[in-house]
Amino acid sequence: MLDLVTLGRRLKDARLNCGVTQEAAADAIGAPRTAIVHIEAGNRSLSTMELAELAKLYGRPIASFLADDENQEKDFLVALNRLSAEWKNSKILEREIRRWVDICREGAHLAAMLQRESRFGPPAYDLPAPGSFAAAVEQGEKIAEEERHRQGLGNAPIPDMAELLSSQGIWAAGAELSDEMSGLFLHQHEIGLVVLVNFGHSRGRKRFSYAHEFAHSLFDRKRAFTVTTKKNSTELVEKRANAFAASFLVPKAGVEMFLTALNKGGSSRRSYHIYDVATDEGIEAERRTLASSQEISFRDVALLAAHFGVSYQVAVYRLGDLSYINREALRALLEKQDLAVAYLKLIGKWKNVGGMPTSQDRELVSQILPLAIEAYRREEISKGKLLDLSKQLGVKGAELAALA
Repeated sequence: MLDLVTLGRRLKDARLNCGVTQEAAADAIGAPRTAIVHIEAGNRSLSTMELAELAKLYGRPIASFLADDENQEKDFLVALNRLSAEWKNSKILEREIRRWVDICREGAHLAAMLQRESRFGPPAYDLPAPGSFAAAVEQGEKIAEEERHRQGLGNAPIPDMAELLSSQGIWAAGAELSDEMSGLFLHQHEIGLVVLVNFGHSRGRKRFSYAHEFAHSLFDRKRAFTVTTKKNSTELVEKRANAFAASFLVPKAGVEMFLTALNKGGSSRRSYHIYDVATDEGIEAERRTLASSQEISFRDVALLAAHFGVSYQVAVYRLGDLSYINREALRALLEKQDLAVAYLKLIGKWKNVGGMPTSQDRELVSQILPLAIEAYRREEISKGKLLDLSKQLGVKGAELAALA
Protein backbone atom coordinates (compact mmCIF):
# COMPACT_ATOMS: atom_id res chain seq x y z
CA MET A 1 0.00 0.00 0.00
CA LEU A 2 1.39 3.37 -1.02
CA ASP A 3 1.90 5.73 1.92
CA LEU A 4 0.76 9.35 1.86
CA VAL A 5 4.29 10.74 2.24
CA THR A 6 5.50 8.98 -0.93
CA LEU A 7 2.36 10.02 -2.83
CA GLY A 8 2.77 13.61 -1.65
CA ARG A 9 6.42 13.68 -2.74
CA ARG A 10 5.55 12.37 -6.19
CA LEU A 11 2.79 14.94 -6.59
CA LYS A 12 5.11 17.74 -5.49
CA ASP A 13 7.85 16.65 -7.90
CA ALA A 14 5.33 16.51 -10.76
CA ARG A 15 3.97 19.96 -9.90
CA LEU A 16 7.43 21.54 -9.74
CA ASN A 17 8.46 19.85 -12.98
CA CYS A 18 5.54 21.45 -14.78
CA GLY A 19 6.11 24.86 -13.21
CA VAL A 20 2.65 24.84 -11.58
CA THR A 21 2.16 26.90 -8.42
CA GLN A 22 0.43 25.57 -5.30
CA GLU A 23 -2.33 28.10 -5.89
CA ALA A 24 -2.99 26.77 -9.41
CA ALA A 25 -3.01 23.18 -8.14
CA ALA A 26 -5.44 24.13 -5.39
CA ASP A 27 -7.75 25.83 -7.91
CA ALA A 28 -7.75 22.64 -10.02
CA ILE A 29 -9.24 20.64 -7.15
CA GLY A 30 -11.34 23.46 -5.73
CA ALA A 31 -9.48 23.66 -2.44
CA PRO A 32 -7.41 26.26 -0.56
CA ARG A 33 -3.64 26.40 -1.09
CA THR A 34 -3.07 24.92 2.37
CA ALA A 35 -4.69 21.70 1.13
CA ILE A 36 -1.90 21.26 -1.42
CA VAL A 37 0.68 22.04 1.27
CA HIS A 38 -0.71 19.26 3.47
CA ILE A 39 -1.12 16.80 0.57
CA GLU A 40 2.49 17.27 -0.54
CA ALA A 41 3.70 16.90 3.06
CA GLY A 42 1.81 13.60 3.39
CA ASN A 43 -0.52 14.99 6.05
CA ARG A 44 -3.74 14.86 4.04
CA SER A 45 -5.33 12.18 1.86
CA LEU A 46 -7.06 13.10 -1.37
CA SER A 47 -10.01 11.69 -3.24
CA THR A 48 -9.84 9.82 -6.54
CA MET A 49 -11.38 12.84 -8.23
CA GLU A 50 -8.75 15.19 -6.76
CA LEU A 51 -5.92 12.87 -7.82
CA ALA A 52 -7.39 12.65 -11.33
CA GLU A 53 -7.54 16.45 -11.61
CA LEU A 54 -3.95 16.87 -10.41
CA ALA A 55 -2.70 14.13 -12.76
CA LYS A 56 -4.45 15.89 -15.65
CA LEU A 57 -2.95 19.24 -14.63
CA TYR A 58 0.56 17.75 -14.42
CA GLY A 59 0.24 15.77 -17.65
CA ARG A 60 0.94 12.44 -15.96
CA PRO A 61 -1.04 9.17 -15.81
CA ILE A 62 -2.67 8.48 -12.44
CA ALA A 63 -0.88 5.11 -12.29
CA SER A 64 2.53 6.83 -12.20
CA PHE A 65 1.63 8.28 -8.79
CA LEU A 66 0.17 5.07 -7.37
CA ALA A 67 2.73 2.45 -8.48
CA ASP A 68 4.25 0.58 -5.54
CA ASP A 69 7.71 0.85 -7.13
CA GLU A 70 8.42 3.38 -9.87
CA ASN A 71 11.47 1.36 -10.99
CA GLN A 72 9.66 -1.89 -11.59
CA GLU A 73 7.09 -1.32 -14.30
CA LYS A 74 6.36 -4.90 -15.37
CA ASP A 75 5.83 -3.96 -19.00
CA PHE A 76 6.96 -0.43 -19.79
CA LEU A 77 4.92 -0.41 -23.01
CA VAL A 78 1.76 -0.59 -20.93
CA ALA A 79 2.87 2.56 -19.14
CA LEU A 80 3.98 4.14 -22.41
CA ASN A 81 0.54 3.55 -23.90
CA ARG A 82 -1.09 5.13 -20.85
CA LEU A 83 1.13 8.17 -21.25
CA SER A 84 -0.22 9.21 -24.61
CA ALA A 85 -2.84 7.91 -27.04
CA GLU A 86 -0.54 8.56 -30.01
CA TRP A 87 1.88 5.85 -28.85
CA LYS A 88 -0.98 3.43 -28.24
CA ASN A 89 -2.19 3.85 -31.81
CA SER A 90 1.25 3.36 -33.35
CA LYS A 91 1.79 -0.38 -33.74
CA ILE A 92 4.93 0.22 -35.81
CA LEU A 93 6.48 2.27 -33.01
CA GLU A 94 5.49 -0.34 -30.43
CA ARG A 95 7.06 -3.15 -32.46
CA GLU A 96 10.27 -1.17 -32.96
CA ILE A 97 10.70 -0.36 -29.27
CA ARG A 98 9.80 -3.87 -28.20
CA ARG A 99 12.31 -5.28 -30.71
CA TRP A 100 15.18 -3.26 -29.26
CA VAL A 101 14.15 -4.04 -25.69
CA ASP A 102 14.06 -7.76 -26.54
CA ILE A 103 17.57 -7.44 -27.98
CA CYS A 104 18.76 -5.74 -24.79
CA ARG A 105 17.13 -8.50 -22.76
CA GLU A 106 19.06 -11.08 -24.80
CA GLY A 107 22.24 -9.12 -24.16
CA ALA A 108 21.57 -9.07 -20.42
CA HIS A 109 20.93 -12.82 -20.41
CA LEU A 110 24.15 -13.49 -22.35
CA ALA A 111 26.15 -11.30 -19.98
CA ALA A 112 24.73 -13.17 -16.97
CA MET A 113 25.43 -16.51 -18.67
CA LEU A 114 29.06 -15.49 -19.17
CA GLN A 115 29.25 -14.22 -15.58
CA ARG A 116 30.18 -10.76 -16.77
CA GLU A 117 30.06 -7.89 -14.33
CA SER A 118 26.53 -6.57 -13.84
CA ARG A 119 25.68 -3.42 -15.81
CA PHE A 120 24.83 -1.13 -12.91
CA GLY A 121 25.25 1.97 -15.01
CA PRO A 122 26.68 5.35 -14.01
CA PRO A 123 26.10 6.87 -10.56
CA ALA A 124 22.61 8.14 -9.83
CA TYR A 125 22.38 11.76 -8.68
CA ASP A 126 19.57 12.09 -6.15
CA LEU A 127 18.84 15.78 -6.57
CA PRO A 128 15.69 17.63 -5.56
CA ALA A 129 13.24 18.35 -8.35
CA PRO A 130 14.17 21.69 -9.95
CA GLY A 131 11.72 24.37 -8.92
CA SER A 132 12.52 26.79 -11.74
CA PHE A 133 14.12 26.98 -15.17
CA ALA A 134 17.27 28.50 -13.65
CA ALA A 135 17.54 25.68 -11.09
CA ALA A 136 17.12 23.07 -13.84
CA VAL A 137 19.92 24.63 -15.89
CA GLU A 138 22.24 24.96 -12.91
CA GLN A 139 21.74 21.33 -11.91
CA GLY A 140 22.33 20.10 -15.45
CA GLU A 141 25.49 22.13 -15.97
CA LYS A 142 26.95 21.26 -12.56
CA ILE A 143 26.54 17.50 -13.00
CA ALA A 144 27.83 17.69 -16.58
CA GLU A 145 31.10 19.11 -15.24
CA GLU A 146 31.23 16.45 -12.53
CA GLU A 147 30.63 13.66 -15.06
CA ARG A 148 33.37 14.93 -17.37
CA HIS A 149 35.73 14.95 -14.40
CA ARG A 150 34.63 11.49 -13.20
CA GLN A 151 35.17 9.97 -16.63
CA GLY A 152 38.45 11.79 -17.23
CA LEU A 153 37.19 13.50 -20.36
CA GLY A 154 38.87 16.86 -19.76
CA ASN A 155 37.69 19.53 -22.18
CA ALA A 156 38.12 17.52 -25.38
CA PRO A 157 35.34 16.54 -27.80
CA ILE A 158 33.67 13.18 -27.18
CA PRO A 159 34.37 10.96 -30.22
CA ASP A 160 31.36 8.61 -29.91
CA MET A 161 28.47 9.13 -27.51
CA ALA A 162 27.04 5.64 -28.06
CA GLU A 163 30.36 4.09 -27.08
CA LEU A 164 30.54 6.33 -24.03
CA LEU A 165 27.09 5.17 -22.90
CA SER A 166 28.12 1.56 -23.46
CA SER A 167 31.23 2.09 -21.33
CA GLN A 168 28.92 3.33 -18.57
CA GLY A 169 26.84 0.14 -18.62
CA ILE A 170 23.97 1.49 -20.72
CA TRP A 171 22.51 -0.33 -23.74
CA ALA A 172 22.42 2.29 -26.53
CA ALA A 173 20.99 2.21 -30.04
CA GLY A 174 19.44 4.29 -32.80
CA ALA A 175 15.83 3.22 -33.38
CA GLU A 176 13.14 4.11 -35.91
CA LEU A 177 11.06 6.33 -33.65
CA SER A 178 8.24 8.68 -34.62
CA ASP A 179 9.23 12.13 -35.90
CA GLU A 180 8.22 13.95 -32.72
CA MET A 181 10.35 11.68 -30.52
CA SER A 182 14.05 12.41 -30.16
CA GLY A 183 14.73 9.59 -27.71
CA LEU A 184 13.73 7.64 -24.65
CA PHE A 185 15.33 6.18 -21.53
CA LEU A 186 14.23 2.90 -19.93
CA HIS A 187 15.13 1.35 -16.59
CA GLN A 188 14.13 -2.25 -15.92
CA HIS A 189 15.62 -4.52 -13.30
CA GLU A 190 15.90 -7.46 -15.67
CA ILE A 191 17.63 -5.52 -18.44
CA GLY A 192 19.29 -2.54 -16.81
CA LEU A 193 19.50 0.89 -18.44
CA VAL A 194 18.51 1.40 -22.07
CA VAL A 195 18.77 4.51 -24.27
CA LEU A 196 17.16 4.69 -27.70
CA VAL A 197 17.50 7.76 -29.94
CA ASN A 198 15.81 8.65 -33.20
CA PHE A 199 17.84 6.97 -35.94
CA GLY A 200 16.37 9.28 -38.58
CA HIS A 201 17.82 12.47 -37.09
CA SER A 202 21.09 14.04 -38.24
CA ARG A 203 24.39 12.99 -36.71
CA GLY A 204 24.77 16.08 -34.54
CA ARG A 205 21.22 15.89 -33.26
CA LYS A 206 21.58 12.21 -32.41
CA ARG A 207 24.71 12.96 -30.40
CA PHE A 208 22.76 15.55 -28.44
CA SER A 209 19.90 13.07 -27.90
CA TYR A 210 22.35 10.48 -26.55
CA ALA A 211 23.69 13.05 -24.09
CA HIS A 212 20.13 14.14 -23.20
CA GLU A 213 19.01 10.59 -22.43
CA PHE A 214 22.27 9.98 -20.56
CA ALA A 215 21.19 12.85 -18.29
CA HIS A 216 17.92 11.02 -17.59
CA SER A 217 19.92 7.93 -16.59
CA LEU A 218 21.76 10.11 -14.05
CA PHE A 219 18.86 12.17 -12.70
CA ASP A 220 15.64 10.23 -13.30
CA ARG A 221 16.44 6.58 -12.64
CA LYS A 222 13.57 6.25 -10.19
CA ARG A 223 11.24 6.36 -13.18
CA ALA A 224 10.73 3.22 -15.25
CA PHE A 225 11.05 5.34 -18.38
CA THR A 226 11.21 8.87 -19.77
CA VAL A 227 10.22 9.86 -23.30
CA THR A 228 11.61 12.99 -24.94
CA THR A 229 9.11 14.58 -27.33
CA LYS A 230 8.00 17.98 -28.53
CA LYS A 231 4.95 17.67 -26.29
CA ASN A 232 6.85 17.44 -22.99
CA SER A 233 9.74 19.73 -23.89
CA THR A 234 8.52 22.39 -21.44
CA GLU A 235 8.97 20.12 -18.40
CA LEU A 236 11.80 21.16 -16.11
CA VAL A 237 13.40 17.71 -16.09
CA GLU A 238 13.64 17.96 -19.88
CA LYS A 239 15.21 21.41 -19.63
CA ARG A 240 17.67 20.02 -17.07
CA ALA A 241 18.60 17.20 -19.45
CA ASN A 242 19.10 19.71 -22.29
CA ALA A 243 21.35 21.87 -20.11
CA PHE A 244 23.36 18.79 -19.15
CA ALA A 245 23.73 17.69 -22.78
CA ALA A 246 24.92 21.11 -23.96
CA SER A 247 27.46 21.42 -21.15
CA PHE A 248 28.60 17.80 -21.43
CA LEU A 249 29.15 17.92 -25.19
CA VAL A 250 30.43 21.50 -25.35
CA PRO A 251 32.27 22.19 -22.07
CA LYS A 252 32.83 25.79 -21.02
CA ALA A 253 36.63 25.52 -20.76
CA GLY A 254 36.75 23.74 -24.11
CA VAL A 255 34.89 26.59 -25.79
CA GLU A 256 37.26 29.11 -24.22
CA MET A 257 40.30 27.20 -25.49
CA PHE A 258 38.83 26.88 -28.97
CA LEU A 259 37.98 30.56 -29.29
CA THR A 260 41.37 31.56 -27.89
CA ALA A 261 43.02 29.51 -30.64
CA LEU A 262 40.96 31.49 -33.16
CA ASN A 263 41.79 34.74 -31.32
CA LYS A 264 38.06 35.37 -30.99
CA GLY A 265 35.63 36.16 -28.24
CA GLY A 266 37.95 38.41 -26.22
CA SER A 267 37.85 42.10 -25.48
CA SER A 268 38.89 44.57 -28.19
CA ARG A 269 40.96 46.39 -25.56
CA ARG A 270 43.65 44.74 -23.43
CA SER A 271 45.25 46.49 -20.45
CA TYR A 272 48.61 45.41 -19.00
CA HIS A 273 49.65 46.08 -15.40
CA ILE A 274 53.18 44.95 -14.60
CA TYR A 275 55.28 45.43 -11.48
CA ASP A 276 58.74 46.95 -12.10
CA VAL A 277 61.24 45.75 -9.51
CA ALA A 278 63.78 48.46 -10.46
CA THR A 279 61.48 51.35 -9.67
CA ASP A 280 59.27 49.52 -7.17
CA GLU A 281 56.29 50.87 -9.11
CA GLY A 282 53.79 49.62 -11.61
CA ILE A 283 53.92 49.97 -15.39
CA GLU A 284 50.67 50.28 -17.32
CA ALA A 285 50.03 49.85 -21.02
CA GLU A 286 47.09 49.23 -23.32
CA ARG A 287 46.66 47.43 -26.64
CA ARG A 288 43.68 47.57 -28.94
CA THR A 289 42.89 44.95 -31.54
CA LEU A 290 41.59 45.74 -34.99
CA ALA A 291 37.95 46.76 -35.17
CA SER A 292 35.56 43.75 -35.22
CA SER A 293 38.46 41.28 -35.02
CA GLN A 294 36.93 39.71 -31.90
CA GLU A 295 33.46 39.37 -33.42
CA ILE A 296 32.34 35.75 -33.73
CA SER A 297 31.16 34.97 -37.26
CA PHE A 298 28.97 32.14 -38.54
CA ARG A 299 32.16 30.48 -39.84
CA ASP A 300 33.62 30.47 -36.32
CA VAL A 301 30.43 28.94 -34.94
CA ALA A 302 30.40 26.33 -37.71
CA LEU A 303 33.96 25.32 -36.85
CA LEU A 304 33.03 25.13 -33.16
CA ALA A 305 30.07 22.88 -34.01
CA ALA A 306 32.24 20.59 -36.13
CA HIS A 307 34.93 20.46 -33.44
CA PHE A 308 32.53 19.22 -30.74
CA GLY A 309 30.28 17.26 -33.11
CA VAL A 310 27.07 19.16 -32.39
CA SER A 311 24.59 20.97 -34.60
CA TYR A 312 25.13 24.58 -35.61
CA GLN A 313 22.09 25.60 -33.51
CA VAL A 314 23.53 23.94 -30.40
CA ALA A 315 26.82 25.78 -30.89
CA VAL A 316 25.05 29.15 -31.29
CA TYR A 317 22.92 28.70 -28.17
CA ARG A 318 25.91 27.47 -26.18
CA LEU A 319 27.84 30.63 -27.04
CA GLY A 320 24.84 32.66 -25.94
CA ASP A 321 24.59 30.72 -22.68
CA LEU A 322 28.28 31.39 -22.00
CA SER A 323 27.79 35.12 -22.76
CA TYR A 324 30.13 35.19 -25.76
CA ILE A 325 27.31 36.66 -27.86
CA ASN A 326 24.30 38.77 -26.96
CA ARG A 327 20.69 38.10 -27.89
CA GLU A 328 20.85 40.18 -31.07
CA ALA A 329 24.00 38.41 -32.28
CA LEU A 330 22.44 35.04 -31.42
CA ARG A 331 19.42 35.73 -33.62
CA ALA A 332 21.64 36.98 -36.46
CA LEU A 333 23.83 33.86 -36.31
CA LEU A 334 20.82 31.53 -36.33
CA GLU A 335 19.63 33.19 -39.53
CA LYS A 336 22.93 32.21 -41.18
CA GLN A 337 22.53 28.47 -40.64
CA ASP A 338 22.36 27.74 -44.39
CA LEU A 339 25.60 29.63 -44.95
CA ALA A 340 27.22 27.68 -42.10
CA VAL A 341 26.17 24.37 -43.65
CA ALA A 342 27.54 25.44 -47.02
CA TYR A 343 30.81 26.47 -45.37
CA LEU A 344 31.21 23.14 -43.56
CA LYS A 345 30.53 21.24 -46.77
CA LEU A 346 33.09 23.37 -48.59
CA ILE A 347 35.85 22.63 -46.09
CA GLY A 348 34.91 18.96 -45.71
CA LYS A 349 33.66 19.06 -42.10
CA TRP A 350 29.93 18.67 -42.65
CA LYS A 351 30.13 14.93 -41.95
CA ASN A 352 31.04 15.74 -38.33
CA VAL A 353 27.62 17.21 -37.57
CA GLY A 354 25.18 16.74 -40.43
CA GLY A 355 23.96 14.25 -42.94
CA MET A 356 21.24 11.65 -42.59
CA PRO A 357 21.90 7.97 -41.91
CA THR A 358 22.07 5.54 -44.85
CA SER A 359 22.06 2.31 -42.85
CA GLN A 360 20.94 1.16 -39.42
CA ASP A 361 23.06 2.17 -36.46
CA ARG A 362 25.39 -0.55 -35.19
CA GLU A 363 25.85 0.58 -31.58
CA LEU A 364 23.85 -2.18 -29.91
CA VAL A 365 25.02 -4.80 -32.40
CA SER A 366 28.63 -4.11 -31.43
CA GLN A 367 27.71 -4.56 -27.74
CA ILE A 368 25.83 -7.85 -28.07
CA LEU A 369 27.55 -9.73 -30.91
CA PRO A 370 30.77 -10.34 -28.94
CA LEU A 371 28.67 -11.76 -26.08
CA ALA A 372 26.83 -14.08 -28.46
CA ILE A 373 30.04 -15.31 -30.09
CA GLU A 374 31.69 -15.95 -26.73
CA ALA A 375 28.63 -17.80 -25.40
CA TYR A 376 28.58 -20.00 -28.52
CA ARG A 377 32.31 -20.67 -28.23
CA ARG A 378 31.80 -21.85 -24.64
CA GLU A 379 28.84 -23.98 -25.78
CA GLU A 380 26.48 -22.00 -23.56
CA ILE A 381 24.13 -21.45 -26.52
CA SER A 382 23.42 -23.58 -29.58
CA LYS A 383 24.09 -22.72 -33.21
CA GLY A 384 20.36 -22.35 -33.66
CA LYS A 385 20.22 -19.74 -30.90
CA LEU A 386 23.20 -17.96 -32.45
CA LEU A 387 21.41 -17.79 -35.80
CA ASP A 388 18.25 -16.51 -34.09
CA LEU A 389 20.30 -13.71 -32.53
CA SER A 390 21.86 -12.87 -35.89
CA LYS A 391 18.36 -12.45 -37.33
CA GLN A 392 17.34 -10.17 -34.45
CA LEU A 393 20.46 -8.05 -34.93
CA GLY A 394 20.21 -7.89 -38.71
CA VAL A 395 23.49 -9.73 -39.25
CA LYS A 396 24.11 -12.46 -41.82
CA GLY A 397 23.87 -15.76 -39.96
CA ALA A 398 26.48 -17.57 -42.07
CA GLU A 399 29.07 -14.87 -41.45
CA LEU A 400 28.36 -14.85 -37.72
CA ALA A 401 28.58 -18.64 -37.46
CA ALA A 402 31.87 -18.64 -39.37
CA LEU A 403 33.34 -16.03 -37.02
CA ALA A 404 32.05 -17.89 -33.98
